[in-house]
Amino acid sequence: MTHHPTPDTAEAPAPPAQSSANGTRPKSALLAAPGPARTSLDAERPAAGLNGGQRVVDLDVAARPADLHAAERAAAALLTALGIDLDREERQATPGRMARAYAELLAAQPFRLTTFPNDEGYDELVLARAIPFRTLCEHHMLLFSGVAHVGYLPGERILGLSKLARLVETQERLTMQVAKCLDANLRPRGVGVVLEAEHTCMTQRGIRSLGATTVTSALLGTLRTDPRSRAEFFALARVPTAPAPG
Repeated sequence: MTHHPTPDTAEAPAPPAQSSANGTRPKSALLAAPGPARTSLDAERPAAGLNGGQRVVDLDVAARPADLHAAERAAAALLTALGIDLDREERQATPGRMARAYAELLAAQPFRLTTFPNDEGYDELVLARAIPFRTLCEHHMLLFSGVAHVGYLPGERILGLSKLARLVETQERLTMQVAKCLDANLRPRGVGVVLEAEHTCMTQRGIRSLGATTVTSALLGTLRTDPRSRAEFFALARVPTAPAPG
């Protein structure tokens, strides 16, 4: 059959609402221009009108606009190739809904990482645990969700706990990217990131291992090299079995 795209009135949905700080909006850079997010110290700049050594780093990626018409045609072709009858009334608008849904799921969210000098010399572990997140796996374009535990041993700079949560939802290859971003912008003595997630590409297809959880970790600096610091991080993160460092 020939699928006819829905009218232009359905082409451009309202932009997705700004993500909440709990990391519940999926994020992927698959619609963004190639290249990593700008996380190096070279991207730092003083925040305008603010004192006290505050620095702001823009972690936005250059957006490549979605072609919803092309996406809708491709969705129709995919469904038809899979044997789905789009002539049925309740399915005629399905390709357009699919295109708009994936455009929303893949929309990169802007984020500015604000850091402050560690003037008080705080040197104990800072940890935000059980940060919820949802995102798409790049292998099957299926959702996976779970919680992230992110901690660091302060060095030169610190940041607010809410920024740790926002950082989780801003990185597409979550575990190591979060760790490297914190390491580059805070210059901490150590960084630890643990993700516990259920991948629907494993629980809803293939082996269909319902309830299976994948745990990944990334440890840098003292949290990687010092056994006591590493054990403290895993204990505070309440990770039942310490995963092998990534």
